[in-house]
Amino acid sequence: MLHRLSILPLLVQMYVKSQMEYRGAFWLDRLAQIVSYGAVLTTIWILLQKFELLGGWNWPELALLFSFQLLAYAMGASVSFTQLRDLEELVRLGTIDTLLTKPINTWAYLIFSGLNIGYAGHIILAIPVLVWALIAAQVDWSVGNTLFFIFSLLSATMVTGAVITMIGATALIWVRSNHLFAIFFGFWELTRYPLNIFPSGIQVVMLTIVPLAYISAVPVAVLLGKPVPLLGTFAAPVALLAGPILVLIAIAHWRYALTRYQGAGG
Repeated sequence: MLHRLSILPLLVQMYVKSQMEYRGAFWLDRLAQIVSYGAVLTTIWILLQKFELLGGWNWPELALLFSFQLLAYAMGASVSFTQLRDLEELVRLGTIDTLLTKPINTWAYLIFSGLNIGYAGHIILAIPVLVWALIAAQVDWSVGNTLFFIFSLLSATMVTGAVITMIGATALIWVRSNHLFAIFFGFWELTRYPLNIFPSGIQVVMLTIVPLAYISAVPVAVLLGKPVPLLGTFAAPVALLAGPILVLIAIAHWRYALTRYQGAGG
């Protein structure tokens, strides 16, 4: 068992080396990410210059929401998105059969052999904006709030990875699953904004069926002391539990999907 686990850091090292083979292109891609998401943040800033408030949230609070979402997504997607997105192709070509015969957990092999450091651009932008926003929004840094911030960020990261895992694992059942990522990112873009600005139907969906509100909207609202639609006083514990619960659901879904996989020959 320990020998198998010792392989995982080697897989990460090999993949990172392959990504850094062309360092100039790698950092140009990261710069493009920063410029792209920086443009989104600038758009929100311009909007707030016109209207001052959006759903009762001011500019520093929205900057906090944006940066929290970007950081949680980057940490969660770096260990899931590219790997699970490519799973569809592995299933379609039958390449996944080779992975299933390896003496190591298939999910662990997929994740650690494709750990994506390409999300560095997201993190480089998110952290300084997050630090500034936390100061500008005058967050009350009590012990409780500090612990909530740390664990809610961890939970949001887990939500991201769990949802992506469930989407990718669906390829083991249906073969095609990447179309579901379009739905994922459609709702993910909504999490840059306060939950209360959306109709109640969308709020329900983002808190249940597509639970991406727990990536940013719910934990940041709790941190700022703002009311959370539908959840009310349960918002804080639900935000902390969402990640672990969805991880358990993702594990169950992954195992179920493996049992339904029939191989490239049907």
